[in-house]
Amino acid sequence: MGKQFSALSENHIKFIADQKIFFVGTATADSWVNVSPKGMDSLVVMDSSRVVWLNVTGSGNETSAHIQQMPRMTIMFCALEGQPLILRLYGKAKVVHWGDSEWNELYSKFKPLPGARQIFDLKLDLVQTSCGMAVPYFSYEGDRELLSDWATKKGNAGLAEYWEEKNQISIDGIPTHITDLSKPNSC
Repeated sequence: MGKQFSALSENHIKFIADQKIFFVGTATADSWVNVSPKGMDSLVVMDSSRVVWLNVTGSGNETSAHIQQMPRMTIMFCALEGQPLILRLYGKAKVVHWGDSEWNELYSKFKPLPGARQIFDLKLDLVQTSCGMAVPYFSYEGDRELLSDWATKKGNAGLAEYWEEKNQISIDGIPTHITDLSKPNSC
């Protein structure tokens, strides 16, 4: 049976810390819904009503485009081992680019990741759990280093070119503003 909470409990926070993957969902009023898998130890629980996650360079930048037009975001965690559980975080997010005043304070909360391009700051409106009894078991074998290796090899100049070419506009034509305030963070 699903349960709703106004904030994260200590058990929720422990569950989040144990997860190796989470999924982020965003959309504007008339865009495609984007659901992205995330990992790389890139999420930090700031307190019971706020989480932040460090986003690294990828093939698109849908989440950023959506959040800048409509700040709603859902983050979902699901137990792939142990007791079944699905945990969803609903709230309003904002994107923080490298050039924004909050960047240094928030970035210091993370292990540095090559290709870091923005941070999403999510203020929670609702926390929901459900059973997750149909989610299959999966075993964690380790992190993939391919994206980090790619970003390191590209270097800051290569990342800036990639952002210019691939990360400025969403698939719906929504601007991401990645090149307005941002520059690649040192790898």
